[in-house]
Amino acid sequence: MPDSTPTPDPRRFEVSRATLWFDRLMGWLIRFGGIGVIVAVFGIFYFVGKEVLPLFREANVEPAGEVSGEAAPRVLGMDEWAELPFFYAGGNEVVFSNVATGERSVLPVPGLDEVEITAVSHDPVKQRIALGTADGRIGSFIVNYERKFEDGREPWVAPSITAEPWFALENGSGPVTALGYGDSGSGRVIVAKRGEGPSSTVSVLRLAMKKGLIGKGKLTLAGETDITGQLDSEARIVRASQNGAMVLVATRSGEIDYFLASSDGVTKRQSFAPFENTTPARMDFLFGGVSIIVIAPDGRQEQWSLFRREGEGERLFGMTKQFPTLPQGDLHFAASQRNRSFLTTAGRFLTIRHSTSGVVRWEGEADIDPAAVALDAKGEHFLVAAADGTARKFSIHDPHPEAGWRAFFGKVWYEGGPGPVHQWQSTGGSDDFEPKLSMMPLIFGSLKGTAYALLFSIPVALLAAVFSAAFLPHSVKRVVKPAMEIMSSLPSVVLGFLAGLWLAPILETRVPSVILMIAAVPLSALLLGYIWCRLPIVFRNRFEGGSEWMIVLPFLALAGWLGWALGPVIESWLFVYKDPSTGREIADFRLWWPQATGIPFEQRNSLVLGFMMGFAVIPVIFTIAEDSLSNVPKPLTAAAAALGANRWQVVWTIMLPVAAAGIFSALMIGFGRAVGETMIMVMATGNTPITEWNLFSGMRTLSANIAVELPEAPVGSTHYRALFLGAVVLFAMTFVMNTIAELLRQRLRERNKIV
Repeated sequence: MPDSTPTPDPRRFEVSRATLWFDRLMGWLIRFGGIGVIVAVFGIFYFVGKEVLPLFREANVEPAGEVSGEAAPRVLGMDEWAELPFFYAGGNEVVFSNVATGERSVLPVPGLDEVEITAVSHDPVKQRIALGTADGRIGSFIVNYERKFEDGREPWVAPSITAEPWFALENGSGPVTALGYGDSGSGRVIVAKRGEGPSSTVSVLRLAMKKGLIGKGKLTLAGETDITGQLDSEARIVRASQNGAMVLVATRSGEIDYFLASSDGVTKRQSFAPFENTTPARMDFLFGGVSIIVIAPDGRQEQWSLFRREGEGERLFGMTKQFPTLPQGDLHFAASQRNRSFLTTAGRFLTIRHSTSGVVRWEGEADIDPAAVALDAKGEHFLVAAADGTARKFSIHDPHPEAGWRAFFGKVWYEGGPGPVHQWQSTGGSDDFEPKLSMMPLIFGSLKGTAYALLFSIPVALLAAVFSAAFLPHSVKRVVKPAMEIMSSLPSVVLGFLAGLWLAPILETRVPSVILMIAAVPLSALLLGYIWCRLPIVFRNRFEGGSEWMIVLPFLALAGWLGWALGPVIESWLFVYKDPSTGREIADFRLWWPQATGIPFEQRNSLVLGFMMGFAVIPVIFTIAEDSLSNVPKPLTAAAAALGANRWQVVWTIMLPVAAAGIFSALMIGFGRAVGETMIMVMATGNTPITEWNLFSGMRTLSANIAVELPEAPVGSTHYRALFLGAVVLFAMTFVMNTIAELLRQRLRERNKIV
């Protein structure tokens, strides 16, 4: 009988051409996608590195031209654009020299004909030149610059001179040999030394602007005070502060006397000696008029600033910085009007230093012997002039002088502070504000917020995962687990809103109730478990395994309610605030806590954050840990039960060790969720960059700081780049933690693997 079985078609195993093309297409797409991901990651690293690395570069100084005046300058100044510096030799004219063309122009100073100038001082902020004469008079004039624009012509700078009133000194005799002029706009002060030797005198003149109905007003002398009798020896250097209120006098004995000028008069506030028995060779104010730089004859350079010492109410001078010693040579000084940088020369040695960080930004040599120096208002150029009137112009590229390792990660002594601190305060309300860019409060805040969130979430999530995987009936688990997973879908901004506007006001007034609830609920659960184990086995067998929660839950709810209700009673017993002024006693935890501990109580604090952040982290930890516990092979748990182990012994000896790697992964993912959280941190903690573990104070985290400040930071500024540095620090923290966690996880996996 012939075989009727059909012959298989040999083409049945061939793949269609369309399938092959699709397979190749998807293969190339996957390759390109993988390469694209790698390129994107490296692109992110490149972009972040490009923003961060400039923060750690030193200043770069290059020659930018040469100009010449007609004589040795006693005062050297520059316009804002460093295009038209001026030279003043002490006569009746000011010489201006164009850097681009080399052309010189001369402007006369009104009222200086046949006047012998014996003392000169320069205020680069106001561009005011104060003058002292041989006959004991004091005057001043201002060099004005105006940027002009005309069609068809390049913009140029036009200078002008504005003369100011003269005042005659009443005290002492002889020529004015030293003077300083301070002007804050609303108040002015002049300090002048008259004569030389033991018979010299020092006077402080207070000036006032008499307002009129029309016009700017008239500058008048409000009073002259002779302070010679309050000095221990002859004055050598006199300075007036930028704010028009302070006068400093360095004497031959080495002391510096600090006087405060006000509408009531001139009072001496302090005497201090920067260098023992040595008169400072130079003494100059920094921008802002709160700090001075003093230089000893042997080259030692120090910064002294006003601050309030602990237990004192008045601001006095104290040494805050020491800089590297300068070489020997004639000293000249110029302070920046933009930041805390300053230029110092010692002979031909030039150096730019920054007072906030206390570091040297640049050092170099000049090819001429400096007779005067000047910095422009933008801090982008400086000028060094020699005795023959020639001057060298240098350009400065130092966009981030306040940055550096010490500024970001070390303690810095800021102006006005009693000591070195870690502090973040990126913006201020005045031009002389000193940026404070320490990352340490932000790192501390990130760790603090994460610690309190995990402190609440880990016990709840892990115990819930164990109960769900080992004890809860399957019918209930099908409802509970999806509900827990849905919790993770809640937007963090909603949780932050609830934390700040709903939970924080409640917890503020019910802290004792919360403490009682935290203690009562776990203790009640333990007590109920102990009682349950002591009940007759016949009674316990009436309940299906895992359904005991229906009995326990009402008692836990009752314990929580009792803790909440008894909170005010406990508060009236233990947390009583005593008003120090009236002696009245008030039962209020918010007032008692600062009085008892000395640390503040804030409404938006770590307790609020712990609850709400824990609510966000619990679903992540629970889901992964529960899956790990549920995936423990059933033969292992069944074998342990067959050998007589009870349910808890099965969990402790079998399930937890086998699932340890997965549980550890859950904890690390929860850590990453907490440390990277932004909106809850911003809205629930007050966003204050402080470094204390106080449960009732807030914090500022790296992620929250970036979210809040990056939209307002000017692109390319130090503040902008510092925020990117914060992102790098946050990445480094999580990378290190995840690397350590992965190593531990692998070790746990190898240790507890099943062969």
